[in-house]
Amino acid sequence: MNIGLFTDTYFPQINGVGTSTFTLAKQLRSLGHNVYIFTPADPVLSEEQYEKDVIRMPSIPFVFIHSFRVGIVYPPHVLIKIRKLNLDIIHTQTEFSLGMLGKTFSKAFGIPMVHTYHTMYEDYVHYIVNGHLITTSMAHTFSKVFCNFALHVIAPTQKVMSSLYDYGVTKKISVIPTGINIEKFRKSNYNASDTLKLKKSLGLEEHHKVILFVGRVAREKSIDIILDGLPAVFEKNESARFLVIGDGPHKETLEKYALSLGISHKVIFAGAKPWTEIGSYYQVGDIFVSASVSETQGLTFVEAMASGLPVIAKKDPCIEGVIEDEENGLVFENDEDISSKILELLEDNKKYSIISKKASEFSETLSEETFGKSIETLYKDVVSSHAQLKGAAKNSDDFAPKPHPAKINIIKRIATYEIIQIKRARIKIKDIASTPAKVVRKYVSEKTDNGGEKDDF
Repeated sequence: MNIGLFTDTYFPQINGVGTSTFTLAKQLRSLGHNVYIFTPADPVLSEEQYEKDVIRMPSIPFVFIHSFRVGIVYPPHVLIKIRKLNLDIIHTQTEFSLGMLGKTFSKAFGIPMVHTYHTMYEDYVHYIVNGHLITTSMAHTFSKVFCNFALHVIAPTQKVMSSLYDYGVTKKISVIPTGINIEKFRKSNYNASDTLKLKKSLGLEEHHKVILFVGRVAREKSIDIILDGLPAVFEKNESARFLVIGDGPHKETLEKYALSLGISHKVIFAGAKPWTEIGSYYQVGDIFVSASVSETQGLTFVEAMASGLPVIAKKDPCIEGVIEDEENGLVFENDEDISSKILELLEDNKKYSIISKKASEFSETLSEETFGKSIETLYKDVVSSHAQLKGAAKNSDDFAPKPHPAKINIIKRIATYEIIQIKRARIKIKDIASTPAKVVRKYVSEKTDNGGEKDDF
């Protein structure tokens, strides 16, 4: 199959969506499929660093979260090139920017579309004018509208699936957890002397017990709750240190907070690290801690477990079936209990060893190979069902999902690339009243029939 993955975030950014997209592409290619990733360009990368079959679109920083980038212009020759790839299926990993592009191509050319819902937006509305512009209810409605366009929706956990049904999503939803490359994190694959060297480069000594957090340094990750529990930990365990691997908009605020708590000398904000090296940073840790309840799956939990680290996490539906309290990790409900949980593992070597072993064993069940095969099976079912329905339909316009008229204007405003194509193609005014998908379909089809334009990305 020719598969198109559309995502607003990808390497060099390190986050769950980028990791999931990378892992999926890798596994699908190993199964013999042609996979193309469409994502915003990132100024950190030079053109020489671009990966094959990763198509980088012109982008700008997202106005509310500058570390993220969004696509702004989709040149006509790129749209034509995408059409020439003869995609059998479109898999969107985002509801914005590139997700809109994937959605429009699905609508324009009758290509079946699958969507993975990665982000619980109700936990992120505070980024948009402190929640005054976009409300939780609006986030739910937007998620419902986008998901209901897809032929099939993928949720990484039962928590996400339940939330989507509560939002009003009517399409079939399958729970498929993202798998990970176990070998990348397995402790036996790392040299102890190299780990010690890395540990010292971070300002840590060999005897230090490292409480680790890996991920985006943002408000919804609740790192402040961890900091609140650390004074009690540091008072009873002199060798304990807290290491944060990652970057984000809340970093400076948390650094100041650690200083106000009088613990900044034992807290290290190391910043973001290259994805290719992230496995080595898990080896520096002794315990992985998270107080976040905004996760859709929590890939870092599984990565930590694959590294043999006991995980301490706050009780939330996202960890059900992943972290079993007193088995392969520890779970806390009240924020004030986090310090006692940390000390429990730091001081009880026998318990630490048992939980560490069980954590490693559990991670083996979430391999990337299983993930890839599960998605491949779903693709085949969707493509087959789509072909049967399309054969029974009178034409592609009758078959393609039709958005409610009131939603067409919303799509037009958000999908700025479609307006750009209208202007560049000099399409007549009467055609502008058509749906965005029809406009793009007309433009791309005309250019393709005429031999196309520039054929390189």
